Amino acid sequence: MTTDRITRRTLLATGGAVAAAGLSGLVVPARAAGLAPTRSMRGGSNNYRPDAPIVERIGGGGFWMSGTVRRAGDGAPLAGQRIQIWAHTTEGHERDWHSHGATLTDANGVFRLEMPQIVPAFGQPHGHLAYDSGEFETVFLRPIMGSSKDKSLEAHFVLQPV
Repeated sequence: MTTDRITRRTLLATGGAVAAAGLSGLVVPARAAGLAPTRSMRGGSNNYRPDAPIVERIGGGGFWMSGTVRRAGDGAPLAGQRIQIWAHTTEGHERDWHSHGATLTDANGVFRLEMPQIVPAFGQPHGHLAYDSGEFETVFLRPIMGSSKDKSLEAHFVLQPV
């Protein structure tokens, strides 16, 4: 019966082999490949209305939709980008014109728009957001809330130039 033992000699020899392999280029450190673009979500474009107006608030407010917009690849924040937002709320259905509005991103690529409380539609409380300005590929998002009692929802866009 043989017993395998790790001796100091075995440990040093193994460590030396690993170090030599690393120095010869066999072990490559991880590298960032750039920020991948956001893909449109299934159902995100439901009840989309082109050219929804830019508004200060949708309806009476009380719920906050927010997020960021960045460029694919380098992740640079994108200022002045138009994001349309709509949802089924306590004040209307997502088909209704008054349930739609748009906002622009600030200098840091951040957007924030107040709207009525989102309520479940088809069993899920969710919002709809779209980037559709033409400089980048169109993206539709449909984030689902963790709870219908939440008072905010975030969505983040990483846009691919056209």
